[in-house]
Amino acid sequence: MGKFLNFVSRKVQSMLGTSHIKYLRDDVASMRRIVENTLVDDYLKRNLFENEAYLKSRKITHFHKSVFTQNGEDGIIEEIFDRIGVTNQYFVEFGVHGVKNNSTYLLVKNWRGLWIGGREETRKNIERKFGHSISTGNLMYAVRWITRENIEQIFQEHNVPQHFDFLSIDIDGNDYWIWQAIENYSPRVVCIEYNATYPADVSWVMAYNAEHTWDGSSYFGAYLRALEELGRRKGYALVGCDFTGCNAFFVRATENLEAFESPFTAAHHYEPPRYFLSRSSGHRQGFGPFETDV
Repeated sequence: MGKFLNFVSRKVQSMLGTSHIKYLRDDVASMRRIVENTLVDDYLKRNLFENEAYLKSRKITHFHKSVFTQNGEDGIIEEIFDRIGVTNQYFVEFGVHGVKNNSTYLLVKNWRGLWIGGREETRKNIERKFGHSISTGNLMYAVRWITRENIEQIFQEHNVPQHFDFLSIDIDGNDYWIWQAIENYSPRVVCIEYNATYPADVSWVMAYNAEHTWDGSSYFGAYLRALEELGRRKGYALVGCDFTGCNAFFVRATENLEAFESPFTAAHHYEPPRYFLSRSSGHRQGFGPFETDV
């Protein structure tokens, strides 16, 4: 079948020319994005935004909104801080790989903070797109391979405040172990990727491997119950997850937890994997110099 399709493709190209084929493929891809996004919008409306199980509770899941994030995190983060307020408006995020980060929208709101990435080529992309934020001092970027042995040293080198508002962890592997190793810093809110492959009654964590890189399989990170238990030991409550089943959100137990839906357990807040909800826009996402006081 593959040989036959290749043969037909060559014949069509010889008759119409490669430029016509390219335009046709672009039109098909554009139409596919429209259909997919329409289906995603409909699914979210019926199953999340109009779902009374979320609306008639203090859950944060239905505040799903993506400005720069992939899975509705922007709206959830915004709602959490609407409920508990902000202090120094400082963030730390690692697992940064471009524009689609959990703290990009915070930069627009004049927050400041530190991004950490493991690859030099990412630095060039960050410096090109976020040079304005770097030049104003609102953003620092460190190229470091993160391990549980060096994470607090990286914080020290970049003068991260001991107490700050927001920490985002997404490195597709050792997330649990890195959070466990952060002992001398106390963010008020933590967003951490969880492995939603299995339900909330299993406590499972990937064995620590300082050299781990994700292979695209379901072997990564930690299940939600393991993160719930780690968070509790560290003084945090699990207040919810995003609807796609990608990120869990924790709030420091010294904050106003009455503003959130209890019980603060994996069994109550688990969301299954709905990775098909990650959508694409018509324009490649970008970032550059901006003004807010206009």
